[in-house]
Amino acid sequence: MDFPEELKYSKEHLWVRMEGDRAVIGITDYAQTQLGMVTSVELPEPGDDLEQDDSFGSVEARKTVAELYAPLSGTVLEANSELHTSPEFINDDPYDAGWLVVIEMADPEEANLLMSAEHYEDQVAVAEDDEE
Repeated sequence: MDFPEELKYSKEHLWVRMEGDRAVIGITDYAQTQLGMVTSVELPEPGDDLEQDDSFGSVEARKTVAELYAPLSGTVLEANSELHTSPEFINDDPYDAGWLVVIEMADPEEANLLMSAEHYEDQVAVAEDDEE
């Protein structure tokens, strides 16, 4: 499983790539593995406001639907429209082609509440131990 060091992570298994006052958000490698083959994605529209920890969309896989919870507050600048026709990008390339949205952060300080790659990897290890 991949845990890129330059990213921040939420407890809801989303990753955040900080780019100045913008943040790119996607689903972690661990989450896409747990979901299985993604079949559709519901994302917000550009201009929509996100509040940290509020639902902003969903990912449907063959066996389940998972809500997406915003790791940061902000305004959606871009949603990955490629996912409407190719939701498998989330499974194939979760940290690049499978990104979900780009937001302009309302409060960059919120990013301090997110986990480092090392901390997230530890959380995943605990979750996997609990499954056994």
